[in-house]
Amino acid sequence: MSGAPGSPPLREGLEVSSADAAEMLRSGTAPLVDIRRADELERARIDGAEWIPMGDLLDRIDELDVEPDAPIAVLCHHGVRSLKMTLALHAIGYTGARSVAGGIEAWSHSVDPTVPRYS
Repeated sequence: MSGAPGSPPLREGLEVSSADAAEMLRSGTAPLVDIRRADELERARIDGAEWIPMGDLLDRIDELDVEPDAPIAVLCHHGVRSLKMTLALHAIGYTGARSVAGGIEAWSHSVDPTVPRYS
């Protein structure tokens, strides 16, 4: 499965498409954790996402109240920081963590065009 049209295939076991992450959030099957900086959050946000900045995520992961193998969708701007944090979460046993491929940028393109894009 791939992310947005024209994007590379998803990294198996590490990434989820923005459309799949949106469905997980809507259905309540996984939290969507926004790890972007506060200034980025002010520019664009996704309703229902939980904000835990990247630098705090490993120390605050218990706030999500999820089992280590439960799904967690991790979101940043383009998917680079969220992939790094997904790997870090896997390393501490949270094997259900997945990076939202393409980040909030892909979300704006394929899920909700009302979410502002920024550079």
